[in-house]
Amino acid sequence: MAVDVLQAKIRKLKNPTMVCICPTIRELPLHIKEDARHQYGQTLRAAAEAYKTFSFGILDALKDTVPAVSVISGAFSALGADGVAAMQEVLSYAASLGYYVLLDLMRADLGTTAEDLANACFGKIQVGEESFTPYACDGVLMSGFLGSDAVKPFAEFCREGKNVFIVARSSNKSAREVQDLLSGDRVVYQVMADLAMRWSTGLFGTNGYSEIGIAVGATNRPVLETLRRKYDRLFFLVPGYGAQGAGAKDAQFAFDRMGHGAAIMAGRSILYAFRKQDGDGQDYQQAALQAAEKM
Repeated sequence: MAVDVLQAKIRKLKNPTMVCICPTIRELPLHIKEDARHQYGQTLRAAAEAYKTFSFGILDALKDTVPAVSVISGAFSALGADGVAAMQEVLSYAASLGYYVLLDLMRADLGTTAEDLANACFGKIQVGEESFTPYACDGVLMSGFLGSDAVKPFAEFCREGKNVFIVARSSNKSAREVQDLLSGDRVVYQVMADLAMRWSTGLFGTNGYSEIGIAVGATNRPVLETLRRKYDRLFFLVPGYGAQGAGAKDAQFAFDRMGHGAAIMAGRSILYAFRKQDGDGQDYQQAALQAAEKM
């Protein structure tokens, strides 16, 4: 069961964190951008190659410290076909280094499109006599707001060692505009957590957590505390640490009394730590490692 694998990797490294691979061309070290521009010109291909180089460097630097990574699909797909190709290589490289690999889809589809995307991540896309898994990963983070029609094609693979995480209460400031709205006697984020529990029938790992988990931001401590107490069998992904303002004192409430059941996510505070050192980015790997160790 993938939730057991994730927890085992966390325990092995004694580090319950997940680094988000979310490159943006504006923030990358200048030497990486310049090398790509010299080779590919001022093109999307150059940007994609810079993303790949930077991401590979981060993965190399953190492989003995961080147990899990989340690859943000939107960051790469914003560059078009070249970005998607780079993302595929980053997913594959992260897996080869032994990380638990989450693909952050932040989307939902229906019908055959949902089935095809689930197969692209967890199964096989059949093309004649050949089959492919373009976005091979251990788990996905997705929106559940289209309901079970969108989630079930992915959840089917939870019996084959894969994870699905549903956004319940995100870490961004405007989340309250939708996720805190009343829905009957509950708020929307509680509805999403309840659905995750309903979809979890028969999907609990040996450590007691479901293969279907939820994302709950650390930026709203009371919500995080409340959800942890009520949904003690759901594994939490916890965004909002670092650049969004949450710290360890906030994130601690995601864990059970044994210190299990959650992975704390961080992106910019790790990836771009070199910017705090007034350097030129040549040491971005060492800066990222130091930030991850401090976290």
